[in-house]
Amino acid sequence: MHPPVFLQTLLFITILSVPVLLPAGTVNRVADFSEANLAGWEEKSFEGNSQYGFVDAKTAGINSNDLKNGQQILRASTQGQASGLFKEVNIDLTKTPYLNWSWQVQNLFKNNNERSKEGDDYPARIYVVVSGGVFFWNTKAINYVWSSNQPVGSEWPNAYTGNAKMLAVRSGEKQLGQWLTERRNVREDLKNFFGKDIKKIDAIAVMVDGDNTGQSATAYFGNIFFSD
Repeated sequence: MHPPVFLQTLLFITILSVPVLLPAGTVNRVADFSEANLAGWEEKSFEGNSQYGFVDAKTAGINSNDLKNGQQILRASTQGQASGLFKEVNIDLTKTPYLNWSWQVQNLFKNNNERSKEGDDYPARIYVVVSGGVFFWNTKAINYVWSSNQPVGSEWPNAYTGNAKMLAVRSGEKQLGQWLTERRNVREDLKNFFGKDIKKIDAIAVMVDGDNTGQSATAYFGNIFFSD
């Protein structure tokens, strides 16, 4: 995929927003996937369309005490395509800095160098985006990824733009097929990556892409929310 185009698309949407300041202790739900709800989400295609749709978690064979009977989750898959779902959000990181999500990855990409343009594919990722306003080149993003081959905790610049940073939250085959819950302090991660205390984000996205490698992958996503 080509992140600069993606980030600019998000930018033109988010610069029109009015920030919503949340009181301490508020949980801000940005993805109600358990209710099969994509209200406010839009798809951006880079190379064909990845497939996104809701499935019953149990029917999909996903077993976890965190999932209720009949609960819906978002299934995301690619057979060499690249598109993402993105949503305009206004999150005050001084109130709710923690991004929370659940996911499961079914398979990895093989023999791809994720630090190169030719290998810039991931079986699952979640973006957070900070608008640069009219100065679109200042738009910043963190990609929380399930890496096929980089160690957990690895950080590197996106192969297409230095303003998009990659962070391997999970990696490799060890936990494939497991339903896992994540929690990241986005404010601290932005500070570590960009050296600034960034206090709000403007958009979020989920994605599975295989356009550079031409390979296939499937992942599942649960609800996404911010908390204190």
